[in-house]
Order: sequence, then C-alpha cells, then structure tokens
Amino acid sequence: MHDPAAHSTDVVVPSERIDLSVVVPVYRGAPFLHELHRRLVATLEPLVACFEIVLVEDGGPDESWSIIETLARQDPRVRGVALSRNFGQHHAITAGLCHARGQWIVVMDGDLQDPPEEIAKLWAKAQEGHDCVLARRAQRTDGSSKRLSSWLFYRVFNYLADLNYRYDGTVANFSIISRRVADTINGMGEAVRFYGGFLTWTGFAKAYVDVKHVRRLGSESAYTFFKLMKLAITIILAHSNKPLRLCVYAGLLLSALAFVGGMVHIVRVVVYGSSVMGWTSLIVSVWFSTGAIILALGILGLYIDRIFTEVKHRPLYIVRKTTFDE
Repeated sequence: MHDPAAHSTDVVVPSERIDLSVVVPVYRGAPFLHELHRRLVATLEPLVACFEIVLVEDGGPDESWSIIETLARQDPRVRGVALSRNFGQHHAITAGLCHARGQWIVVMDGDLQDPPEEIAKLWAKAQEGHDCVLARRAQRTDGSSKRLSSWLFYRVFNYLADLNYRYDGTVANFSIISRRVADTINGMGEAVRFYGGFLTWTGFAKAYVDVKHVRRLGSESAYTFFKLMKLAITIILAHSNKPLRLCVYAGLLLSALAFVGGMVHIVRVVVYGSSVMGWTSLIVSVWFSTGAIILALGILGLYIDRIFTEVKHRPLYIVRKTTFDE
C-alpha cells in the first residue's frame, strides 16, 4: 500500500496534548499571512487551551516562506512546512494533515475569504458529537462565473463519481475534523488528492454550519479556468470509472442503431430495389463512428495514465524544509 507519509520527513508525535490544529495551504499568500496569523490567534486563544497553526507553503513564487519563518520565530505555535515545489492545494492539505498533531483539525484556505473567526462555530458544532463539520457559505461573494463553474463541476462530479458531494457550491475546504477522520484520510494513498471527496467517501457523519464568506482582496485566485478544468478531469478520473461504462453504453447504442439501420436498408432494397444513394449519410456516419471510437480510446488512455501514475508509488509531496525539528 502506498504510504501517504512517504516523504522526506516523518510525522512527529507531540510531547503535549494539542487540542486544535489549523492547517492552511499557502500559495502566493504573502499579502494575507500576517493578518491571518493575528486573527487566528485572537480566535483560538479564548477557544482552546493549546493549539497550533500549520502553514504549508506550496512552492509559490512570492515571499510566503520568509514570512512563515518570521511568524514561527515570533510564535512557537506556528509550524511551517515548505514543499520542494508546487504540488497543488490538495497535496498541501495532505502534508498539513500529516504534520498536524491536534485532536481536532481545521482545514481552511489562507486568503481570508473564510473568516478565521468562524472557526468558533465549527468548534462548537463539533463538540456536539460530530466527527466532521463543514462550513456552508450562506452567501457566496464570488462572481457569477465562479459560482456557475463550481455548480457545474460538482454536479458532473457527483454523477460520474457516485458521491453525494454537495454541488451547490456553498461548501469548500473550510471544515473541522476529528483525529480519527484525519488518520483515515492520511491512510488513503491515492496519488490524486481531493480533500472534500475523501471526506464524503469515508462516510463519517457530517454536520454543517453557516458561515460568512468575504470577497477576495488584493489578488486573483491562483486557479485559472484551464487549471480548474485540468483539476476537474484529474479528480473525476481518479474517483470514478463511470466514463468507461458510459463508453460501453454508447458503443452498444451505436451498434443497436447500426443494426436497426441495416435492417431498414435491407427491407427497402427488397421492396423498392437497390439504388446508389446515401453518400452524405454514409460519410456522416463514418465520421461520427470514428469520432466516437477516438473519444473512447482517449478516455481509456486517460485511465491508463492514472494507472501509470499510481503504480510508480512516488511520494505525495516532498518537504524541503520546516520551521521545527522533526
């Protein structure tokens, strides 16, 4: 089995009990880090006795890591993890979960669209006995195109992956999970990581709380349209074999239509005689069937690529350095 912790460092067992860890993947997060730290500390100090903030720098081009090092020197509750390159948001979350030592773990983005103050609501709901509590954005402040793309992605994802993941676009990564949920996700060794999909697949009972959602300030999201499309295709292929089954169904349908068309043609020849007709329909049918075959082969090739990636058993991420001793 592929060990998700197979990287350059080992997960450290804490010498003291950590009540709550906050895992934040960071990519081009320099404009937000000082404010994020200030608001997290102000929120967590009255909430729990002992906490930590795990900032995972995902190979960004800015000064995020230098700021994380400064924060860690000033506040020992800040634990910085720098990855060797940009592995992607969900791999950075995986690295954070592997290094988080808390009995409860909050996962959130670092751009302050999800206010740190809302952690108190997640914590209170979790103490009612829920292993997993997800933040539900009561009113999203993203643009209409972003909301539409999120809705469309999760709608298609649910259909293809056979998961009941919320497709209304109101739920993202902002959540709190128990230690046993985090350990379960850490034990999942797939090369393709999708935090929300993992939470759904594990089957742990979930609760939801409504939180505020703030418009992103200072910079644009790192996810361009093409990056989102690539991520969507990769995640769907990693979580579902339904596209392959749909290709089989499409092939059966085309075969049935061809059989019916052939029978109709035979009847016409018997009744009305043969004539040289149908050049256009013949070319169209050839092009259509050829395109369908190429599409099916392309989908099959994408799955073979996924298999190729999985069987190599490469580390899910590589840690370049940390702000703490392993």
